[in-house]
Amino acid sequence: MSETLTDAILTVTDAAKATVLDARAGELDAATLALWLEVSGTDRFTYEMYFQPLSEVNETDTIVEVDGDLRVVVPASSVEKLRGATLDLASDGSGMMLSNPNEPKKPEPVKPSGTLDGPIASRVLEVIEREVNPSIASHGGFATLVSVDGDTVFLTMGGGCQGCAMSKATLRQGIEVAIKQAVPEILNVVDVTDHAAGENAYYGS
Repeated sequence: MSETLTDAILTVTDAAKATVLDARAGELDAATLALWLEVSGTDRFTYEMYFQPLSEVNETDTIVEVDGDLRVVVPASSVEKLRGATLDLASDGSGMMLSNPNEPKKPEPVKPSGTLDGPIASRVLEVIEREVNPSIASHGGFATLVSVDGDTVFLTMGGGCQGCAMSKATLRQGIEVAIKQAVPEILNVVDVTDHAAGENAYYGS
């Protein structure tokens, strides 16, 4: 069992503690139960709380003790996602609320590899210039070939396609299909555009 911590990870207000203890009192073998609090999600956090016997805690879990009469178990994968959070009762009494200063970490951007040299890269570039860009020009968009590495194409999307909510659909249903049909050696098409940044931004070397 991991070292017992207090509010370094999580603060539980008196109102929240009372609500949790009241809910636990209605469970079978209430005295054996701890509150599990897990965080999941990539784009945004989702939270799951449930009672489970304290005996089921494992060595990687962290136990947050609340005034000696409540234990909150935080799985290892959730500790840093919760650090500094406060579990409280909603002001309108509608239920529990968690104020969390942490945000999901953005996934590491894909670093393009490969080269623009060689016959396959030339054929992919021709498809982009002849078919892809004239097609997406109607939305003010364009694609730029960054590199080709084996069976994978790396490209960026600019103009009206950068930051557009439909950019993934444009890539999968339009650009990727056109490239794979014309250059069957290509199996993967990866968009390395930073759609949240400025014009033509991508993860370079």
